[in-house]
Amino acid sequence: MSVLESVRALGAEIQKDERFIRFAKARLANDNDKELQEGIGEFNVTRMNLEQEMEKDPQDEEKVKQLNEQLRAVYSKVMSSKSMLDYNTAKADLDSLLNDINSVIMQCVEGADPKTVEPETHNCTGSCESCGGCH
Repeated sequence: MSVLESVRALGAEIQKDERFIRFAKARLANDNDKELQEGIGEFNVTRMNLEQEMEKDPQDEEKVKQLNEQLRAVYSKVMSSKSMLDYNTAKADLDSLLNDINSVIMQCVEGADPKTVEPETHNCTGSCESCGGCH
């Protein structure tokens, strides 16, 4: 079996995993949640209006303040919806699985024994912005 065939087999196994299935269902639920989609649309329109207002010279400080408050309120509403909470939980679980897979692959690339290697226990998200230092 070639490396690419092995990766395809891994992809098929990932799609059978409970974490992937929960994520796929949560993503679909988000897509079908009309209230959530309206909230996301309102957020995007408000953000664009804020960006346009901030580009004006001179800026209407009161309007910028009002749009910022509106943006925060819409964001809070969107992020606290049950669909979004379920999605974020499912995504975090799937990301954890993918981080474990990447950890094993990287250790193998560095020479670890593929038969005995275990995922590293550090909590690397893959983003250096949220990093407190390398493992």
